[in-house]
Amino acid sequence: MASPLSLLTGNRDFRNLFAAQLVVFGADWFVMVPLLVLLPELTGSGVWGALVLAADTGVVALLLPYTGTVADRFDRRKVMMAANVVALVAILLLVGVRGAGTAWLAVLAIVGVAAGKAFYSPAAQAALPNVVEPADLAGANAVAGAAWGTMAIVGASLGGVLSSVVGPYACFWIAAGALAVAIVLAGLIRRPLQAPRDGTQPGQHPFAAMREAVQYVVHRPKLRALVTVKAGVGLGNGVLTVFPLLAGIYGVGALGAGLLFAVRGVGALVGPMLMRPVLNRRTWLLPCVALSMVAYGLSYVGVALTTWFPLVLVLVFVAHFAGGGNWVMSNFALQGEVPDRLRGRVFAVDLMVATLAISISQLAVAAVIDHVDERVVLAGCGLVTVLYAVVWRLATRRLSLSDPVPAAPGPPPA
Repeated sequence: MASPLSLLTGNRDFRNLFAAQLVVFGADWFVMVPLLVLLPELTGSGVWGALVLAADTGVVALLLPYTGTVADRFDRRKVMMAANVVALVAILLLVGVRGAGTAWLAVLAIVGVAAGKAFYSPAAQAALPNVVEPADLAGANAVAGAAWGTMAIVGASLGGVLSSVVGPYACFWIAAGALAVAIVLAGLIRRPLQAPRDGTQPGQHPFAAMREAVQYVVHRPKLRALVTVKAGVGLGNGVLTVFPLLAGIYGVGALGAGLLFAVRGVGALVGPMLMRPVLNRRTWLLPCVALSMVAYGLSYVGVALTTWFPLVLVLVFVAHFAGGGNWVMSNFALQGEVPDRLRGRVFAVDLMVATLAISISQLAVAAVIDHVDERVVLAGCGLVTVLYAVVWRLATRRLSLSDPVPAAPGPPPA
C-alpha cells in the first residue's frame, strides 16, 4: 500500500484531484463562515443563518437523484469543471447582500453554490478509484477524506480572521477566485475518470438509471446499512447553526466563530487519517461507524453542559474527529461494495440520505433557535445522534462486509 506522501508525489492525477478538492472545500468555508456571521448582524436573527445552511444541504439532497446519474453517464472531469463554474457565479451574488432587505439573496446564492456541489461531489467521489491502483484505495480515501478537514481548518480560520479584518465581502471574492483555480486543476487530470461503458448506458433515462441504483441498494442489506450511516451525524448537524450564537455567548465574536469551525475541521482532518488502519479491517467497519456516531452525539451533549470555552473547543474537536471517521469509513466501504458502473449513482443515494438528514436537523433548529436556549438545542441534536446510532447498530448487528468489488484495470500512475 502506498503511503499518503507517495500517492501525492507519485500520482499526478490523484494529486490534481486532491488539490481540486482542497480548493473547492476551502472556497466553501471562505463563503460560509463570514456569511453565517454577517447575516445575524444584518438581520438581528439566527433564522437566516439556519435557512442558508438548510438551503445548502437541502438543494444538494433534491438534486442528487439526477446528479448521480450524470456522474455515471458523462465525463466526470467535465462535470466537475462545469459544477465549479456554476458555484463561482453564484458566489458573486453574495456581494449584493447588504442589509435585512437583501438577506434573501444570500439564500439564493447558496442555492446556486449547493447546485454546483450536488454535481461535483458524486463525480469526484466516484472518480477516486479510477485514479489510483486498487491496493492504494484505502490510503487514497484517507488522504481524500482529510481534504475536507484540512480546508475546514484553513478556510474557517482564515475566513473568520479575514472577515473580522477586511470584511466578509473580500472573503466572497477570494472564494470565487479559488473556484477558478479548481476548474483548472480538474482540467489537468489525464486519466479517464470512469470505466468504459457498454452501448446501452448512454440511452438510459436519468430517472430509470437512478431507479436502478436505488433498487440495487434496497435489495442488498449491507448497502442499506452503509447508505444510512451518515444520517446519524447528519441529524445532529443543526449544531452548526448555533456556532455563531455560541461565539456571542462567550464574547469571542467572528474570530471565535471561525475558531469553532476551524476546530471542527481539525477533527474532521485527523479522524480520516487515524482511521486508515480500520479501513483495511472490513469486519471492524460497521461497529466502528456506530461508535463514531455515539462519540459525536455525546460530545455535543458535553458542549451543552460546559461553560468553559477551551473545553467547548476540545469537545467540538472530538465530535468531528468521530464524524470525519464516520464519513471516510462509510465511503471506503461503499467503494468496495459497488461496481464502477453504479458507483456515482449509489454515492448520490448515499449523499442524498445524509443531506436530507442534515436539512431536517437544520430546519428544526431554524424553527426553534430564536425561542429555545442554545444549550438545549445543542444537547437535543447530540442526543438524537446517540439514539440513531443505537437503533442503527441493533438493526445491522448481523451484517458483515464482503471483499471489495474488483476495480476496472487502468493505466499505470503518471
